[in-house]
Amino acid sequence: MEIIEHYGLILLVLAVAFGFFMAWGVGANDVANAMGTSVGAGALTIKQAVIIAAVFEFAGAYLAGGQVTSTIRRSIIDPAIFSDSPELLVYGMIAALLAAGIWLLIASLNGWPVSTTHSIVGSIVGFAAVGIGFDAVNWGRVGTIVLSWVTSPLCAGILAFVLFRSVQVLILDKDDPFERAKKYIPYYMFLVGFVMAMVTFLKGLSHVGLELSFLDATTYSAGVGFIVVIIGMILLRNIKVDKNADRDFHYASVEKVFAVLMIFTACGMAFAHGSNDVANAIGPLAAVNSVIASGGVITSQAPIPVWILALGGGGIALGLIMYGHKVIATIGKGITHLTPSRGFAAELAAGTTVVIASGTGMPISTTHTLVGAVLGVGFARGIAAINLRVIRTIFISWVITLPAGAILAIIIFYILKAVFG
Repeated sequence: MEIIEHYGLILLVLAVAFGFFMAWGVGANDVANAMGTSVGAGALTIKQAVIIAAVFEFAGAYLAGGQVTSTIRRSIIDPAIFSDSPELLVYGMIAALLAAGIWLLIASLNGWPVSTTHSIVGSIVGFAAVGIGFDAVNWGRVGTIVLSWVTSPLCAGILAFVLFRSVQVLILDKDDPFERAKKYIPYYMFLVGFVMAMVTFLKGLSHVGLELSFLDATTYSAGVGFIVVIIGMILLRNIKVDKNADRDFHYASVEKVFAVLMIFTACGMAFAHGSNDVANAIGPLAAVNSVIASGGVITSQAPIPVWILALGGGGIALGLIMYGHKVIATIGKGITHLTPSRGFAAELAAGTTVVIASGTGMPISTTHTLVGAVLGVGFARGIAAINLRVIRTIFISWVITLPAGAILAIIIFYILKAVFG
């Protein structure tokens, strides 16, 4: 308690700085995943993607990212362990933020799409297991997170494969692909609007007090789907067959139709991601703020002040603007060649997987989901369409994310403990 009283303000300033750094890393790495498919497919330029993502990620984080942070109790560690020494929890959360931020910076500089969720989880596990005690960690929860390494990309990959095969069968393999695209695109538009609305309603708006049942969310999402169809049909009226472009690439005119879809998927994924993954950066910060504000009393729930939400949203936007282009290039161009029809299938599959995960409570990584979806599209075109060297590098970066975060957090935890006592 004495340490909190004497050094509370300093510790809070450190938490704010490292929380912003972690949010910057989320923007530089994780947000780029959601935009990578749109850029790689040619539906958006990097500049357009950065603008859309910065706006919708911040909106999602600020408007729908304010859930009560109860992850300390229900997820990885038990707060009761820290009741007699709350400063250890503060040291640990600060260490976790800085450790995860450093790892995300390293990954972003190298263009590796890693999971921000796993980065912060690895960091918290590291300081708790070594700095507090092995039994302080909920290893069952950690095991479930490790399992998601397999389940999330597999589910997204299968869905993306099926979606793109449907595009091939219904549109691309026909003699009149442009006319077929005009016929079937409205159905895909409805799917895009419906799924992206479900992502938002199930993972976003409950944070601002709008609790919707699965049935209510489904009904409202259907309405959004029809609105997207109407807007999309208006945009499609201006798209005509470009015979000159079709001579160079048979599906050039068709891909322009699918590019309209990807504008909607990019906006929806950015908003949903901001509302969900901002907690990776501001959750530990909210915990530190709660402990210091209460004078060292640890509660099971830590409400997130508006200023922390704004800080998280701002950090995410800045990280994307400064360094997001590297991971965007890996996701959008490094794994397999994407066109709007392929990118649409990947983004819709990733969004659908998030919806399924929301309904079942399955832990999931946005990064792994999108990489799996892009792989699924690549497999639909044949194994030769996939850059296996890039895939190998991505998988290695996934495997080392948890231990990298853990080792860094342990080192920083003991440094803080030595400095402040």
